[in-house]
Order: sequence, then structure tokens, then C-alpha cells
Amino acid sequence: MSKSSRTAAADGKTANTQRDTPREPPTKPTTMTPSGIEVPQVVTADMVADRTPEMPGEYPFTRGIFPDGFRGRLWTIRQYSGFGTAEESNERYRFLLDQGQTGLSVALDLPTQCGYDPTDSIARTEVGKVGVSLSNLAEAEILFDGIDLGGISTSFTINGTASIIYAMYCAVADKQGVPREKLTGTIQNDILKEYVARGTWIFPVRPSMRLIADTILFSYDQTPRFNAISIAGAHVRDAGCTAVEEMGYTLANGLAYIDELIRRGGDVEKFARRLSFFFYVHMDFFEEVCKFRAGRRLWAKLLTERYGVKDPKALMFRFGVVCGGSSLVGAQPDNNVVRVGIENMAAVMGGAQSIFTAAFDEAYQIPTEHSAEIAVRTQQIVAHESGIARTVDPLGGSYYVEWLTDRMEDEVMKVIDEIEAYGGVTKAVEDGWLQLKIAHRAAERKRKVDSGETVIVGQNYFRREDQKDGVAELFKLDPQASARVIEKFEKVRDSRDNDAVAASLAALQTAAAKDDENLMPYLIDCCHAYATVGEIVATLKTQWGEFEEPVRL
Repeated sequence: MSKSSRTAAADGKTANTQRDTPREPPTKPTTMTPSGIEVPQVVTADMVADRTPEMPGEYPFTRGIFPDGFRGRLWTIRQYSGFGTAEESNERYRFLLDQGQTGLSVALDLPTQCGYDPTDSIARTEVGKVGVSLSNLAEAEILFDGIDLGGISTSFTINGTASIIYAMYCAVADKQGVPREKLTGTIQNDILKEYVARGTWIFPVRPSMRLIADTILFSYDQTPRFNAISIAGAHVRDAGCTAVEEMGYTLANGLAYIDELIRRGGDVEKFARRLSFFFYVHMDFFEEVCKFRAGRRLWAKLLTERYGVKDPKALMFRFGVVCGGSSLVGAQPDNNVVRVGIENMAAVMGGAQSIFTAAFDEAYQIPTEHSAEIAVRTQQIVAHESGIARTVDPLGGSYYVEWLTDRMEDEVMKVIDEIEAYGGVTKAVEDGWLQLKIAHRAAERKRKVDSGETVIVGQNYFRREDQKDGVAELFKLDPQASARVIEKFEKVRDSRDNDAVAASLAALQTAAAKDDENLMPYLIDCCHAYATVGEIVATLKTQWGEFEEPVRL
């Protein structure tokens, strides 16, 4: 689970205590989706666009990017995990792989995400708390010990230090003797949404965009099966946005990255093949399904109409999701199993390529092995017992689904147009305009929950007077984990070749001063020399400085 979802979950737990007595339950459903789309009582054929839907695998890919859907290959089953030391997280990964998980999704602690070493005074209290500490190559070697990087897909939720973690992953592969071209997986690497939703930014916007372009251009040649960016709407959704805004902001960010890559001389027909996306799935089932159908169609249209992209593989909207996040609550947490199951089905109906399901206790803690296993089993039940993966786009042709897909596409495009009218994503972030819009939406969402306008079963409705939230089994983080991380860190610094470290950092600084130099080879050299994340970030800060968040009221 991401930093933002854990924060939102903690807020949700606090909200559970606001009402100890039951409310009168609502007697009928609302007539409007959470994104504000008024739903007709019934949708008829004359209300649906007069067109013959394309087949799955055909432009503009409304019905899916592959002709055979999940009949050819199931989605990648992941469980977001990582905590404490590299040894503990490696043990959890092995457990999950033994339970049938087919890909790794690595959670990193806040010091790693924000570019601090575990010995830094600002970092010590957060080491290993919301993810695994990964400060240098030695820790990465432990994290993936006994795991064949050539045979597993690995996803990293990392942004401010994404280029460094990607370099470290390449260095681990080098150490294992795994050819880089065999690596599969994703680094999130979407810094634009960090500025507006999560806060793990480090450098100003423009040098951060440079680093992202460096990773994508490098990956196309060196790790052609690895996605060097996962443009993520997930965290703006958890920060308070609607499904429409989540998709709109995500596609706008995607266009900004394409413009930067073209400016750097990249061939959009080539690099667009490795662009991927990442979203949350929340609880309004049909809106979530149609969000993905509309986003897939709109992305293909935008690339065709704006950039002249013709290669069908470059037009494919490939995305992963997490089922959970701020839609899960600490009140009556067993109910979250049902929520995640519904969201999992929406993700499959929407055609996701990679899914991880949040554990039911993630509203307030790192998952236990028990809750993590239930999350994995949820996907396996949907995949192998429900039957919904047997045919492609099983909801396609429904009057309501096609009507709502069209409405979602129209509303998403309005969001993109509004950002472009302001001056584009980069300007909107630098000015704080986009941050303010999301903050206002978050306040609106909280007001609706507090007032009861939005129903959260077990939290603001259908509560028992004697209700005690939480579960009996609690995850216990080893209180000595931080001390062990720091002890290992100091041993690495004592045993490494410090002359090699200094030389690699000096070369990185010189390259960073040149706008047209790709920094990835230098970052990999730093990792091989066992330079630390904190040292690498400090070197780049001397060249670029730090982002200063604008404040708008």
C-alpha cells in the first residue's frame, strides 16, 4: 500500500470514532455516480452512440488491447509488500510466491522514497515503517536473494528516487548474471502526481522530468521488456479525486511525458510501447469498469490525433491497478474482503494487465501473512472460479455500459482541456493550481462521508452501538529492525572502496550539469560502487536544488 493510501486509511480510522450510535439507513441508492454523472433509470438503444463496436485488440481498443483477453494469459497477480529489513521482506516475497503470486510489488520505506540514508537524523524514526529500507546495492542483493530476476516481474512503487532504484535493480541483475534484456516489471516513476498527491518529490519539476526521460530512453535499449514508467492516477484518486479526474489527470500527465521525450529526441512510435499506467479501483462498480474502457479508447485517439502514432502496439493502453487504498476502512474491517472482491471483479471486467489486491487490514497496519494470503486468494477465486475471465469484455454491448463509457470519455476530456487551457501540467504543478483543486475535492469527499451523503457500511451507517473496530491479529514490526538496517549500512560504508564511490559520484555530478547527457549509466556505476541513495541524491541536489511547494489558498 502506498504512503498516501496508508495516510488516508489512518484518517478513515479516526473518522470511525465520530459516530458511535447507528444512523437511520438509506432506503434507496443515489442516482448519481461519485464523479457526478446523473444515471438514467434505464438506458435504451437510442441513447447509445450509433456505431458498431470494434473487436477486442482493434483500434481504439475500447474492448481491450488483446484479441483473446485473459483466455490467452491471466493478469499478473501481485501483492504489494515490503517492510523492515531486506531479509524480512525477502521472506515475505518467498511466502507470497509459494502461495501462487506471479509478480512482486515492492513497497519502500519513506527514507528510501525521499532520498535519505537510514543514518540521517530525519530518517531514523521511519526506517522500515511503510516499506523495506533499500539504501544501497548490498540491501538490494539481499532483497532479491534466491529470486530469479529473469523469471519474475517486479514492480516498484517509487518516484523521487525511481531512477536510482531502477539503476540498483539493473545492478542486481548484473550481479546475478541475468541479462538486462530479460528483466520485466515496472518502476512507477511518475513524479508529476507526487507534487500534487503524495509528496515524495525531491528535485524541481524540470530536472525531475529529465530523469524520467533518461530512464525511459535508457530502458528502450537496455531493458526492452521493462516499463520505466507507470503513469499513476492511483494516488490522486486516494488524495480525493473522482474517477473522472483520476483518469483525466493521468492522461494529461502522460501527454506531458510524451512531449518531454519528443523534446529529448525520442521516437514516440518506439517509446510509447513501454508506457504503462496505474490506477486505484474504488467501489462504484460500473463507473470503474467504464473508466478503464473510456481511458483505453481516449489514449489511443490522443496518440493518433496529436502525434500521428500508427503502430498498434504503441497505441495500447496497458495498465495495472490496486484494489483497495482509501476505499478500505478500519470500521468492521472484515467487510474490506467484500470490497476488495468487488473491486477485483471491476478490474478484470475493465481489462487490467496487472492487479494487486489490498489486504483487509491495510486500513490501519502492514498486512499479516493471514490477511495477505486472503488478498492473493481473492484474485485466484476471481480468476479460476467466477468465470468472468472466460470471454473478452463481458459487459461490452450493455446499453448502460456503452452509454456510461461515452459519458466518462467526454468528462475525462473536459478535465484534460481544462489543464491545457491553464497552460499544461508542468505550469499547473509549479503554480500550485492543481494541488489546490485536489485539496478542494478531498474536502468535498470528506464532507460527504461525514454528513452521510456517501454511504460507508460499518463506518457512517450500519454501525453497532457496541462496535469495536480493528481485528484480533496485529502485525508486529520488529523494534530492532531499524538498528539492524543501520548496522548493515555502516558495514557497507566501512568495507566498500570509497575512492570508487567518490569517482562515480563525481562523474554523475559532471554529467548532471549537461542537459543532454543520459544519467542512467552513471547511476548504475554509482550503485555498483555501493554509493548510497542518500549520497546520490545529495550529489544531484548540489546541481539542481530542491522543489519548493507553492502554497495557495
